[in-house]
Amino acid sequence: MKKINLGPSGLQVSAVALGVMRITKLDLAQATALLDTAYTSGINFFDNADIYAGGEAETLFGAALKNASFKREDVLVQSKVGIVPGKRYDFSKAHIIESVDGSLKRLGLDYLDVLLLHRPDALLEPDQVADAFNALQNAGKVRNFGVSNVNPGQIELLKSAVSQPLVANQLQLSLMHTGMIDAGIHVNMTDDRSFDHDGGILEYSRLHNMTVQAWSPYQYGFFEGVFIDNPKFPELNAALDKLAAQYHTNKSAIASAWLTRLPGTQVIAGTTNAKRLADIAEAGNIRLEAQEWYDLYLAAGNDLP
Repeated sequence: MKKINLGPSGLQVSAVALGVMRITKLDLAQATALLDTAYTSGINFFDNADIYAGGEAETLFGAALKNASFKREDVLVQSKVGIVPGKRYDFSKAHIIESVDGSLKRLGLDYLDVLLLHRPDALLEPDQVADAFNALQNAGKVRNFGVSNVNPGQIELLKSAVSQPLVANQLQLSLMHTGMIDAGIHVNMTDDRSFDHDGGILEYSRLHNMTVQAWSPYQYGFFEGVFIDNPKFPELNAALDKLAAQYHTNKSAIASAWLTRLPGTQVIAGTTNAKRLADIAEAGNIRLEAQEWYDLYLAAGNDLP
């Protein structure tokens, strides 16, 4: 499995990570087997959030981690805080610290390797976040910090007070969700794809050494479904099939390798199927040629001006 730098953290993370949002579909033995499959496939990075299954995902992940065949020190654990489901986003100092304490208790861990702020808070006070980050870092509870689903202006606002580097931004990105890429390709055009919804976040991330963590890497729309083997997308699946045969792998690995071909991008795979996870992990050994990357982009229904 190829390793990439997690921003400026000095951490080497697997190009494919396991996201555990749906892990509560499994029992403890199955969850443990999933983590072991991840590790033996070269995955050393696990993504959680305090709200997944109302906190039960962290609880089950923590129990499975204790039962796993590898040591906690051999892997990196990330979680996210800041969403009060159905009510608000909350980046107050008190909420961030209380949420991290809750996550650590459920996970059965002393520290998080990475903490992300989970979506943007319109009422953000950068000094409150800075105080929370300092308190958590000084207490040894969090070692690195980042964000999710935020734009460059929001990052700059945070950086006006936060002293720690922001190592990652978790963003929805897949072959069928390419708005951040389209805007960069359709510069100086007036078609729909030329509209920049995200403030040049891909270019900003590269300039500021922030890893892009691609979530929903196999979905189209907003949780509308998976595009792999979906009859709605025959041209894309034919292109994936062709490259899978060429690289002696599978379509999920090719769809993942398309993402990891983007500099500084890590895939967050959310499957609970151990076999599919092992298939996806094969992406860590694949580097698509530039033309192959563009062939898939076009097969997904995009165009080049």
